[in-house]
Amino acid sequence: MGDVPEIDLTDPAVLSDLVAAYAHAREESPVARLVAPGFGPFWAVTRHEQARAMLGDPRLEINESSFMRPDVPEHCLRYMRTMSEMNGAEHARLRRLVAPAFTPRRAAAFVPRIEAIVERLLDELPAGEPVDLLAHFARPLPMEVICELVGIPDADRPQWREYGAAVASGHGEKFSEAIPAIMEGARAAVAKCRAEPGDDLVSDLVRLMEEDGDRLSDDELVTLVWHLVLAGQTPTNLIANAVVTLLAHPGQLAALRADPELMPRAVEELLRWCAPALLTVPRFPREDVEIDGVPIPKGEPVTASITAANRDPRVFADAGAFDITREPAPHLGFGHGPHFCVGASLARVQTGVALGALLRRFPDLALAGEAPYAPDPGTLRLTSLPVTLRPAG
Repeated sequence: MGDVPEIDLTDPAVLSDLVAAYAHAREESPVARLVAPGFGPFWAVTRHEQARAMLGDPRLEINESSFMRPDVPEHCLRYMRTMSEMNGAEHARLRRLVAPAFTPRRAAAFVPRIEAIVERLLDELPAGEPVDLLAHFARPLPMEVICELVGIPDADRPQWREYGAAVASGHGEKFSEAIPAIMEGARAAVAKCRAEPGDDLVSDLVRLMEEDGDRLSDDELVTLVWHLVLAGQTPTNLIANAVVTLLAHPGQLAALRADPELMPRAVEELLRWCAPALLTVPRFPREDVEIDGVPIPKGEPVTASITAANRDPRVFADAGAFDITREPAPHLGFGHGPHFCVGASLARVQTGVALGALLRRFPDLALAGEAPYAPDPGTLRLTSLPVTLRPAG
């Protein structure tokens, strides 16, 4: 279509280097057309300024068509529509109610509990022999943190680990089977927090609601737990991507080891460089719109290429360099606008704690084989991360 480049998401060359494919399109045009079997017209915004504007444009909305719906029992359906699918006043109300539980201050206060989980998971890893760090550390960590957040009993947590692995896979029989079990566990946790508030996120929300006058219903709290399980998998891929990135940049890795105080900046640069989301959740225009002169008809899905926008040389100096000392930059690793990731602060501290402990405990951390990326046009994710772990001292 005119000067708008096309990205063929079935092309093996594209799938083998998605970062390069999206970046090449960015330099041709601020908008690209995505081509994939079974999909009609699909648009990707590739430049930072235009992507940021699109993500904040109220004319483009997220709806149920933005997500793949798994098969679930009918009684679970009322919990499936999360805040991510809402717009306008409905979305704003829920975000206002839950946001106080996800502030940077609350995330920082949760750090000691994350540290305990990280240390325990690392204690379980075999030293001196190859281990899949994705399967045995990066993948179970977020679900363990969610269990701690929500107040899931210790006895139930091994099962929730399995649920987390199933949800992280994104499809299949185990995924569908995990959903009603997660909902049931969430219902039990909400009921317990109503009766006996504890030191967890759900109890905090119950207390906040009672103080504020408005409150989340039990169904809304269960839906929030489901949302946490879905969205809370982000650190899995971010931590794994970060390990590969740091090992591929030994100078940056050495600088971070020498000065652990650089970790917050390093996490921001990792979010710019290797954020798991290659494409945002699709938005649908409620009317015909133009993005930098490119007409987008009403109802045709539009996404932002996060990886292209995050390496846009129009915004980032020396955008093609990975630099953990970079001044804080306006990356889109957690999106932008009304649907900016509500759990961003928690994901940041979780990633920082995990990487800090890995680098401190295993100074000779090294790859033990190929760490292949999945051919997934929407997510930058490894299929395995074999490493050798040699403890310090």
